Amino acid sequence: MMQFQSIGEVLAALRRRALLIIVVTFLGCFGSLYYALGQSKVYEATAVVQIEDAQVPDQLAGALATNTDAARRIRLIEQRLMARDNLVRVMEKHVLFADNPAMTMTERVGWMRDAVRIQQLVSQAQTFAPGGNAPSGLMITVRLDDPDKAANVANELMQLVIDQSRSRSVSRARDTFDFFATEEARVGAEIEDLEGRMAAFKRKNAEQLPSGVVDLRAQLSTLRATDLDLDQQILTIETSSDRTRDDVRLRQIAALQEQKALIASRITEIERLILGAPEVEREFNRLEREMTMLREQYEVITRRKAEAELGQMLENRQATDRFEALETALPPEFPVSRSRKKLALMGGVASVLAGLAAAFVVETMNPVIRSAAQMERMLGIQPVVAIPVVTTRQDRSRGGLKVLAKLLVIFALAGLGLRLIWERSPVLAGFAERFLPRAIRH
Repeated sequence: MMQFQSIGEVLAALRRRALLIIVVTFLGCFGSLYYALGQSKVYEATAVVQIEDAQVPDQLAGALATNTDAARRIRLIEQRLMARDNLVRVMEKHVLFADNPAMTMTERVGWMRDAVRIQQLVSQAQTFAPGGNAPSGLMITVRLDDPDKAANVANELMQLVIDQSRSRSVSRARDTFDFFATEEARVGAEIEDLEGRMAAFKRKNAEQLPSGVVDLRAQLSTLRATDLDLDQQILTIETSSDRTRDDVRLRQIAALQEQKALIASRITEIERLILGAPEVEREFNRLEREMTMLREQYEVITRRKAEAELGQMLENRQATDRFEALETALPPEFPVSRSRKKLALMGGVASVLAGLAAAFVVETMNPVIRSAAQMERMLGIQPVVAIPVVTTRQDRSRGGLKVLAKLLVIFALAGLGLRLIWERSPVLAGFAERFLPRAIRH
């Protein structure tokens, strides 16, 4: 830093390192131009899908006739849209990223995913209102090096979103209806089977059911009264003082004893039936509870089936909320990538700065005292005599040869750079083909 104390010293250093500055600037400009020409233009096309509200209100359509959460539907559709197989089909249809045969399919799919961006459109005006965070649409953006392909891919992805949403809604409504129809048939069959079992149970245990137990208790009271009456009759016959013969009296008592035996047997049977009635009643109540549950389930399934059938009708008539094309993508007129001219200009400015920086570094790495003023400033000694550099003819010849060699190197580098640039730029290649000699071109 001590040798740069005046403008003159700076200018002298720039003159000494002019060749280095020119070479660095030249190479930097050619490198910047080569890089700028190698950058492909990127075009952006955007398609917008809008989510239309249902034509029939949810309160009228029923719970199952409505669609699921819109944000979740969009996420599922986006996952299907960005699936590998779907992207491969789109790339093969539009011949995307096929310029490099060495690129693998995985790399092509990665490039395709980077080129497509799907963004949900959410209204920020009513964020805190019910359903305020629900998306109102989708914006599909595609970036490619071909404007027509970018627009075509964006429109195809938009149509895929609409088709997948439609097919998913119809499939969901159909599957829901089929599920409840199957459940209705299953529960109906279970109800019929249970009704048959209950009928057989009633026939088998009619006397032990609550209504039959009442009759049994009445019969038991009657039989006990009859048994008591028979005892009284037997006692009357045994204590009677009439002139009835003994054998007749014995036959009468025997007949009454047989009646008592029959009544006792019936009383025993009725008491057994009454004792088992609670267990029969418990089993019958269990069957009735099972029947009640099946009927309630059948009622719910029937109602849900009707709602699913209504939802299927609405889907077939497209009366539910649906995806509609709001804005189709058009081929963009201008690229969104950075201009090549700006890149080349920025590279040229950076090259000049790099040349100046290289010259500054070389000067600081070789701090030579080049003038009497620098010697007096750095050493504090005033020189008595300053002898200038004396060049001979041989020195001048050597200097000329060095300059010529440097110029040849510069021209060779310039030719190589121009050839590389011509290969990158079709316009310059055509210009070279028409106006430059074959020796220079090759």
